[in-house]
Amino acid sequence: MNVVVIGAQWGDEGKGKIVDYLAGDAQIIVRFSGGANAGHTIVIGKEQYALHLIPSGVLYPDKMVVLGAGMVIDPVALFNELAMLRDRGIDTAGRVLISDRAHIVLPRYIRIDQERDHARKKPIGTTGRGIGITYSMKSDREGIRIADLSWKDKLDELDAEDREFLLPYIDRLRGMSIDLATYLMHRKNAQVLFEGAQGALLDLDLGTYPYVSSGMSCAAGAAVGGCVGPRRLDRILGVFKAYSTRVGNGPFPSEFRDDDGSGEGGGSERSLCAFIRETGREYGVTTGRPRRCGYLDLVALRYACLTNSIDSLVMTHLDVYDTLEEIKACVAYRIGNRVVENFPASIEDLDRAEPVLRGFPGWKRPLSGALTYEELPLEAMEYIEFIERFCETPIDMISVGYDRKETIIRKSPWAR
Repeated sequence: MNVVVIGAQWGDEGKGKIVDYLAGDAQIIVRFSGGANAGHTIVIGKEQYALHLIPSGVLYPDKMVVLGAGMVIDPVALFNELAMLRDRGIDTAGRVLISDRAHIVLPRYIRIDQERDHARKKPIGTTGRGIGITYSMKSDREGIRIADLSWKDKLDELDAEDREFLLPYIDRLRGMSIDLATYLMHRKNAQVLFEGAQGALLDLDLGTYPYVSSGMSCAAGAAVGGCVGPRRLDRILGVFKAYSTRVGNGPFPSEFRDDDGSGEGGGSERSLCAFIRETGREYGVTTGRPRRCGYLDLVALRYACLTNSIDSLVMTHLDVYDTLEEIKACVAYRIGNRVVENFPASIEDLDRAEPVLRGFPGWKRPLSGALTYEELPLEAMEYIEFIERFCETPIDMISVGYDRKETIIRKSPWAR
């Protein structure tokens, strides 16, 4: 059975924890897109792990993890991450594989990325990791893949700087590479978990272009980057937070409007932003940048469900709202004199959009001890069930804390 996990917002939804949790019932975990610009945080007891390239399931000692064909891989970041895991007692020997179709991030791509974004009149706000440049080189058919490390003529075409950089890594990368399509074909009966990076609203085609990532962060990317046909994807899960966040520039209709990015000040929305940012630890795993915060955008979430055929949603960070008297969510946009209920492609419209908000009573008690859905307060259930009705998609998993065990399962995604 093949299960896909994607972000249903602008990334940072808590996918790492959810993939780590679901990996307990999987044999193989395949990361299908992105690069070292992603950051997945996993908390197990008192231990916290920050992963960027390696699939989140690596923390289980008996799981195979694969960096898929849709990924762009920085060798320095990859081997630093492997060393970090080894130093913390995680044995990865023979368990981390790479699709031979994945592309390689070269140091000059990182320089170009940083220079290009800095020179833009309206910067995208990239992580500066060379991800977009690598995907651009891939589209221009000028990139280099893992498979090409065995192709002498291709290596001879590279600049001396690039060849010198790759030389220490060639044998190590080739030793980890596999034909992913064949590998999975021979394991048709395995339970495979496909892990996405970023979020559906950052997808190159479906997201808020041009303020998007350069890869396929939509569910369809699991088929392409995971080297399987789309009919072999059995279930698609979309992870979202009980509120919304975004890193970098780009439209964010439900953003707290008087937030200046500092989390300080006297406005009511600014105070709420500061509270959510600190309580929810809303700082980038990769960059450390404070995340922009706002009300849950149900218009955008419903759009993500529609365009990704999301079978069920996974709600995270619900416990961040434990102490609030009232919770609000965006149910439509007001753009000029129009009320808009669908997610527009126009960046101008999204920039002008004001959120139409609906209020919900808070529950004023901690959720972290809840083990079943029935143990949640009635007010939390009402918030959850409104979201389900609005998006016409069930919420089958709810995270009420950072730890692996603080997860409520209403329906297992592995159930046929």
